[in-house]
Amino acid sequence: MIKDQAIEVLEIEAAGILEIAGKLDDNFTRVIDLILAARGRVIVSGIGKSGLIGKKIVATLNSTGTLAMFLHPVEAMHGDLGVVSADDILLALSNSGETVELNALIPSIKMLGCKVVALTGNPASALAKNSDLILDVGVAKEACPLGLAPTTSTTALLAMGDALAVVLTNKKEFNSSDFKKFHPGGALGQRLSNRVAELMLAGNAIPSVHAGESIQTAIEAIDSCELGAVFVVDADNILVGILTDGDIRRFVARQKASFDQPVDTIMTRDPRTLSPEAPAYDALNLMERYQITVLPITGPTGEVKGLLHLHDILGKGEFTFNGK
Repeated sequence: MIKDQAIEVLEIEAAGILEIAGKLDDNFTRVIDLILAARGRVIVSGIGKSGLIGKKIVATLNSTGTLAMFLHPVEAMHGDLGVVSADDILLALSNSGETVELNALIPSIKMLGCKVVALTGNPASALAKNSDLILDVGVAKEACPLGLAPTTSTTALLAMGDALAVVLTNKKEFNSSDFKKFHPGGALGQRLSNRVAELMLAGNAIPSVHAGESIQTAIEAIDSCELGAVFVVDADNILVGILTDGDIRRFVARQKASFDQPVDTIMTRDPRTLSPEAPAYDALNLMERYQITVLPITGPTGEVKGLLHLHDILGKGEFTFNGK
């Protein structure tokens, strides 16, 4: 009986994949063309089980030559929206298409000029109506006997993500040697085995202001270095905080901005840091986990030793994710 139940689950989920295969239309081709033409990244967003599937889709895209990142809908509405540009493509994942947190994000995404592709099981949903393109991933039946736990629907969503990744791989003529670049043992793997000290910016290349200086001064420092952040230090060059583009946006959004205030009032205190001796893969894991692109590198007593940007880990264009 146990074996029969397991077989039934697998058969239901297999039928779900075949079901969405039968729904593929010209929209799939349009989505592929849209991603290939984009100069930015594929941003994947979803919440709950859809969010978990979205993270796997991101991992598959990245490892097969399409630059992608996951954006949590709630975090996006509290500052992380700053990572999205008009050059990006958003894949919005929701089986019902009525996920409140995700739907609340869509107008802001579209205001930035970013195209939105809905992967949903409900083509008549609010998400579908507010998207530029729709991929129908609707299935007739969940494998869960209660019909409540996402099972067939998440399998179908994952399979559609794989279909996108594989077709993009073929269109880009992405081959096994390219694949190795993004996996341990390849060029990226070798870079990740370096110490942070070998990749970080140091000396005058580090944007910094002193505690007590104005927010305006900090903004000018961020603008001059174009790294998206500035370190706040004391007289002994000890790190006391960091100010990012996101911090400034949140400051402007929540109150009448006065840029004469000390930077201390809006900076992030006790930011996450690493030692110069740490391996680069630790830095990449930290950045991915906390969705940050700039990492302070400090010594034993907190003195600033360097700045590590995500681009320094990825090679500043050495690795081509989108296009041939």
